[in-house]
Amino acid sequence: MVKILFLVTQSEFGGAQHYIFEVARNLDLKKYKVLVAAGEGDGEFFKKLESVQIQYISLKQMKRIPWPWQIFLAVKEIFILLKREKPDILFLASTTAGLLGSFTAFLFKLITKNYKLRTIYRIGGWAFRDPRPFWLNRIIFWLEKWTSPFKDKIIVNSEIDRESAIKSKIAPPEKIVKIYNGIDVNNLDFLSKEKARNILVKNLSFNIKDGIIIGTVANFYKTKGLKYLIEAANLLKNKTEISFLLIGEGKERSKLEALIKKKGLEDNFFLLGRISNAYRYFKAFDVFVLPSLKEGFPWVILEAMGAGLPIIATRTGALPEIIENGINGILVEPKDSQALALAIKKILENKKLAEKFGQNAKERVKQKFSLKKMLERTEKIYKEI
Repeated sequence: MVKILFLVTQSEFGGAQHYIFEVARNLDLKKYKVLVAAGEGDGEFFKKLESVQIQYISLKQMKRIPWPWQIFLAVKEIFILLKREKPDILFLASTTAGLLGSFTAFLFKLITKNYKLRTIYRIGGWAFRDPRPFWLNRIIFWLEKWTSPFKDKIIVNSEIDRESAIKSKIAPPEKIVKIYNGIDVNNLDFLSKEKARNILVKNLSFNIKDGIIIGTVANFYKTKGLKYLIEAANLLKNKTEISFLLIGEGKERSKLEALIKKKGLEDNFFLLGRISNAYRYFKAFDVFVLPSLKEGFPWVILEAMGAGLPIIATRTGALPEIIENGINGILVEPKDSQALALAIKKILENKKLAEKFGQNAKERVKQKFSLKKMLERTEKIYKEI
């Protein structure tokens, strides 16, 4: 039996956690023993793991942006975990876990002479491409390059990230594997449009359930470009029948609330907070918009496609590989509020176009981005190493 230790930086339920959750719960328990470890966060990931009876450990020292002494403590904590659990495969997801986890695995093998341990690193979008100061991105880049030899395989989920890694010589091409995210559309239990709307708007002071709803799901991070969606809403605010619902939470909330107030959109733009299994409510939306500045391969896009929604997204990360512009959605440039507003207006004014986008999106996700393909390709790597 192969023992796999999955390690991720945070315990909130984001893209890296979603990938681990799907892989871990679908592995053959006769062949694999699974343990998941995660650091700081709201614990939503742990709740999901509990629901499918997957064992997990909360890491006290793992921080998304650690101070130097926290790095030392996190490495020590991971080392003790490796020594106690003795996994065959250490599967790292997200940047901080990837950097600290691979370095710790190297130390572990050096000190204990346990050279059987294999390390897999899965990155959902290189952090050195984030919108942050150049010097900081260069530090992250060189850390990725320095720790690359400690990793037996690197999984990326988009062609742009694979090409970026090869071009910048982070790792040799044979070490890098592209695996698209995948979902099982048939197992997505969407609520009906009416029921989803009734639940989402029940705590709002305005009755918007019969109007047009533009929706999205995102963590409130700067990289999600949510302020540009607010600015697009401001350009459309003369259309009083349009409301914007944003499901999610994060450290940018206060800034987003301030911008909503500044634009006078309190009656049109609503931050609903984090909602468990948010995809179930997607049919409440007339259009799904993802205004990200940087992405890997967002799960919410696949779920929105599975719901048959017309989609507007930005040309970043894997999104151009998922959305075929003018066929199953509309792509716009990042940071372009006017383009977002025009795209929303175009879809709302053409019902046939909206229906075409929705139908084509649903077919594409079934054919190209299936959960089965993702699982098969991931397990193939386990066997190879």
